Amino acid sequence: MASTNDLKNGMVLKLDNDQLWSVVEFQHVKPGKGPAFVRTKLKNVLSGKIVDKTFNAGVKVETATVDRRDMQFSYMDGEYFVFMDMQTYDQLHVSRAAVGDAANFLIEGFTATVATHEGEVLYVELPAAVELVIQETEPGVQGDRSTGGTKPATLETGYTIQVPLFITTGEKIKVDTRSGDYLGRVNS
Repeated sequence: MASTNDLKNGMVLKLDNDQLWSVVEFQHVKPGKGPAFVRTKLKNVLSGKIVDKTFNAGVKVETATVDRRDMQFSYMDGEYFVFMDMQTYDQLHVSRAAVGDAANFLIEGFTATVATHEGEVLYVELPAAVELVIQETEPGVQGDRSTGGTKPATLETGYTIQVPLFITTGEKIKVDTRSGDYLGRVNS
């Protein structure tokens, strides 16, 4: 348990029927009249939904311990992604639901942050950008257009993104893991 006066960004709270909420923003407010309160912006750890919630100052809230560890993606075992803890070499089987959209950018050997609470995997977080090789893309055809054109390209993970026309098969590119956008070429 913690007081609302002790809130910090990134702290995880257990509210509303044991749902986990991460503190995105908080502000202590002391109005001229009436009691002080804390205005917060909370993000649901599992769904990503963001809500505004106000607490009276000094109220006790239940905190949750979320363990975040950097783990290396080893291989697929059926429907499960197997991650290895680099300190203990323990292996952790993570469901596709917990991996979410990160599955589109995961290849063997990548390091990701795996968040767990009481032994249950909450989510897998990749770095903001990863470097991947273009598996297949059509040759770019120049035409008359006013802006730079794009074409679909299949990454080595099997995921398809839009890339500029000058990108060719076999090139290594940088991809934003949050949006799936092309960020640039990687010079080898």
